[in-house]
Amino acid sequence: MIDLPFRLRTLRRQHQLSLAALALRTSLTRSYLSKLERGLSNPSDTTIEQLAHAYGLTRDQLLGSGPEGLDEIVSVVRVADRQPMIRTGSSLGYQYQALAGKRRIRSMQPVVVVPPREFPDRQAAQPHEGEEFMLVIHGAVELMVGSRVWRLESGDAVYFDATLPHRMRTVSRQDAEVLVVGSR
Repeated sequence: MIDLPFRLRTLRRQHQLSLAALALRTSLTRSYLSKLERGLSNPSDTTIEQLAHAYGLTRDQLLGSGPEGLDEIVSVVRVADRQPMIRTGSSLGYQYQALAGKRRIRSMQPVVVVPPREFPDRQAAQPHEGEEFMLVIHGAVELMVGSRVWRLESGDAVYFDATLPHRMRTVSRQDAEVLVVGSR
């Protein structure tokens, strides 16, 4: 079973809701929601249903019970089951594989990236909100953040502010694979 007060607080923050906004969505009082998040009160079945509905989840997903709920909380993605995904950079030669599996609500966006052989056009280096962590799994890449370039080899890692323009390219003979984890 999960730590329900922590789960409720985390879900509300991930949805960027204040207690007042969640109270409007659920018809529960702000003070009662606060007590639930602090573990000072236990929710009824009706309250669980109201909260699940407010977050677009099933009861099992909210509580982390049953196979569906556990898949939402613990997501295992086997290497053979990785799915290609289309993102903004796909048209620029980047190849992506999703690693978050069935998790719909998350604070991070983990993907494996195979960068193109050439840097995409400068205009294509689109900054975005959050931060990024990268770990080179295989091969070597050049990472450009702003106007500075770093060569990263297998095992090297970098962490940076993703609001800066950034792009990377493969510089090894074989395709490079990079684990990229972005915050949301």
